[in-house]
Amino acid sequence: MPRPKSGAGHERLRALALSLPDVEEKPHFDATSFRVRGKIFATVGESKSADECVLKMAPHLQQAMMEAHGDAFRPAAGAWGRSGWTHIVIPRLPPRVFEDLTVSAWALVAPKKLVAAHKETLARS
Repeated sequence: MPRPKSGAGHERLRALALSLPDVEEKPHFDATSFRVRGKIFATVGESKSADECVLKMAPHLQQAMMEAHGDAFRPAAGAWGRSGWTHIVIPRLPPRVFEDLTVSAWALVAPKKLVAAHKETLARS
């Protein structure tokens, strides 16, 4: 499996993503992806920065985050960005915001029954 350039941000994402239910770490072209039931919700290693990742976000959340933390976010190119895929510079965000966005990305692509089964646990984390 390709390993992204090592960075504290990548390690934070990896630890958090793998703590979520049914998540697998798999290669995705030259990057590493995190998937729930085969669907990607996060990747690392696509950019030259060792502290950048890409997360799936609802488009309205992407817009709100770009307004609140503009230096930490940029949409992916083209239709990918318009559908919510977002580059994030991890160290530029408060840790709790990054954690919440990662859990939100997981919940956005996870099966609804899986999200419902873990709703209480995720709300406490």
